[in-house]
Amino acid sequence: MPSRDAARAQREAGAWLRRLQSGAATELDLQGFRRWRAAHPAHGEAFARVRHQWNLMPEAMAARPEREMAVARVPQRSLPRRVFLLGTAVSAAGAAAAAVAVHPPLALWPSIGELQADYRTATGEQRTLALASGVALQLNTQTAMSRLDDGPEPGMRLVRGEVAVDLRQARAPFALVAGPGRVLAQDAQFEVRHLDDGSCVTCITGRLQVAHAAGTRELLAGQQLRYGDQGFEPVRTVDTAQWSAWRTGLLIFRHTPLAQVIAEINRYRPGKVLLWATHLREREVSGRFTLASLDTVLLQIERSYSLQARSLPGGVLILR
Repeated sequence: MPSRDAARAQREAGAWLRRLQSGAATELDLQGFRRWRAAHPAHGEAFARVRHQWNLMPEAMAARPEREMAVARVPQRSLPRRVFLLGTAVSAAGAAAAAVAVHPPLALWPSIGELQADYRTATGEQRTLALASGVALQLNTQTAMSRLDDGPEPGMRLVRGEVAVDLRQARAPFALVAGPGRVLAQDAQFEVRHLDDGSCVTCITGRLQVAHAAGTRELLAGQQLRYGDQGFEPVRTVDTAQWSAWRTGLLIFRHTPLAQVIAEINRYRPGKVLLWATHLREREVSGRFTLASLDTVLLQIERSYSLQARSLPGGVLILR
């Protein structure tokens, strides 16, 4: 690619990164970014370079809107001191923008990694994918996945969220990477969750293998394995109907701490529910709730525990 075109690709990559990191990116923006990245191999390379620079010095990448770049071309001696102070403030604001884009406050919008995924579901949305290899995927709410190109088997990477995998019609082994683990199976059904508290694999039918830097584990139908950066937890037997209830529009809790119930509701409900009554966090909840009536569930929780609810803009609900 000529140097002029390469420079333009670099500028466009920076503009796309700032847009995706802004917290205001829409699905149309995401589609436009994917079209731009696929238009030429150099676009993907330019974006990778820009993102690497961003990770090293986030303030340098985030703090350069067009008006600041225009000021930078003026000789420094002609600029009053207040302009430099403004530039410093913009840089600080840019660094803060980078932080909230990577770790959005209260998880009110997707992170940059989720926005760049090949497939993504919004809050409360579920989506089914049928891959050419005979693999069927069902993505749960707030889930992001990307194609996996670094292994001998066809596969996907679960960036975040929850997915059910059906390999009964698959023509070859299939790999799914989630965090530090890699699940490999054929002629099986399983589900994988990958959230802030770690990763969890549940074998529904058949058998599968989970590889990790700490070793390898095999799961049979009805078994579940949790793991994180430090390694595996013990394999346990679970009620697969409870773990798969989301696929039929239900949430089932059995002696589940209230804090975990609220966290699960937050995955399906726009906004954020905050439990400020910390003395109730470990109170156990059992019940069978429909995803279509989560506000009714919250009202029941409010009344059952004599909580006061306060609604804030953006769907934020405080229970205290």
